[in-house]
Amino acid sequence: MAEECCTPNGDVMILACSGGSNVGQLANQAAVELTQEGFGKIFCLAGIGGHLSGFVQSARDVPQMVAIDGHAEIPLKGYLVLTELGIEKNKDFKLGREEIEKVKAAAKEAAGEGAASAKPSEKTPSGCSCTC
Repeated sequence: MAEECCTPNGDVMILACSGGSNVGQLANQAAVELTQEGFGKIFCLAGIGGHLSGFVQSARDVPQMVAIDGHAEIPLKGYLVLTELGIEKNKDFKLGREEIEKVKAAAKEAAGEGAASAKPSEKTPSGCSCTC
């Protein structure tokens, strides 16, 4: 892989919206918790969107990816839209545990059954599984 920092190392790459609404924050919180649980690793979506070569190459090389978004829809395999789960978009940032768990379960399903059994990996003091 082009960039070693925060790369998935064989696990699921998790891309999440962290926009200015409840569904954006739900997407981000679910991605954080899935990373902490060892399901996969959250990755820098801004690096990909900014077309930084190492980030883009890492996204191309990853074997499994799931994108968790609040309300937009992009035709990608493993793309999860929270409003399609019946979660209404609003500006209430008090995230409910039930909704977070619903998003996490749907993300695991969107990534495929093989990803659901991914084992936790070692983490560095920075919180991600890299050397940065």
